[in-house]
Order: sequence, then structure tokens, then C-alpha cells
Amino acid sequence: MTAAIAYPLAALAEIAGCFAIWAWWRLGAAPLWLLPGILSLAIFGWLLAQVETVTAGRAFAAYGGVYIAASVLWMWLAEGQRPDRWDVIGTAICLIGVTIILAAPRGA
Repeated sequence: MTAAIAYPLAALAEIAGCFAIWAWWRLGAAPLWLLPGILSLAIFGWLLAQVETVTAGRAFAAYGGVYIAASVLWMWLAEGQRPDRWDVIGTAICLIGVTIILAAPRGA
């Protein structure tokens, strides 16, 4: 699976799983929220493991930038808080970093 497919899906799964736990712990949602949250986090881990790379650390590092972008989108679309210019600039810097990590020429 390519990173372009796996990373956005992994970000969605991770944010959904973390939000389910947040909702239970911080917002008083029913403990049943933990079940889909845990399943979602397991799917997140599986998706991240599908990225073709020699080292897990590189896959995780590149994913971090995608997660930041997805979190800012979540803040905007799910929580109604529009990103400010600093959110946008920081996200852009992170995505540039992802591109450098994934597209860098590496010897075999």
C-alpha cells in the first residue's frame, strides 16, 4: 500500500480512536465508546505497517506530518475551530518535511 493511501487512512483511524477515548474520559461518554476506539487504533497500527519502507522509524516520522495536518482538519471540521495562519504555516512546514522524508533519494 502506498503512503499516499495508508497515511490519510491511518490518520483518520488514529484520530477517531483517540477521540473515542477522549469522549469517554473527558466528555463523560459511555464506556462503550472504548470498543470502537480500540478497534480504530488497531486499524491505525495495521495501516501504518502497510507502508513500504525499510525502517519503521522512517514510516512513523513521515506519518507524523500527515497526522498533524489531519488533526488541524479535525479541529476545523469536527470541532468548528478554524485554523489560524500559524496552524496553516506549521502544517505546511510539516508536510514539506513529509515530502522530504519520503521522496529523498536513498542508496540501496
